[in-house]
Amino acid sequence: MRTAALLAITMLLPFAAQADVTGTWTASFDTQVGKQEYTYELKVDGNALTGTAKSANGEVALESGKVDGNTVSFVEKLTFQGMPLVITYTGNVVSDDEIQFKRDVAGLVTEDVTARRAK
Repeated sequence: MRTAALLAITMLLPFAAQADVTGTWTASFDTQVGKQEYTYELKVDGNALTGTAKSANGEVALESGKVDGNTVSFVEKLTFQGMPLVITYTGNVVSDDEIQFKRDVAGLVTEDVTARRAK
């Protein structure tokens, strides 16, 4: 009986709740090139995350997005001062209205970013 219960629990673990981050999120943070203001439009479908990132540098489609439980990740590829720039985000959903991200800018700099759900 105990074995059957453990087996049932183990089978359900892959179906643990995914964070629902679908919607509009905003962030304002300081960087080496000044204050950045971002709006993220996110959409979750299963484990896949798609959407856009909009800033003073324009609007780009997010790539390689995924959600795993409360962990969210995606890549923003943009052009900054005529040069391609890849920014990788990895974050944890800390509430229905907040995601804490680490933002890796081209492997050169990491920044902490707090995104809040737009009201």
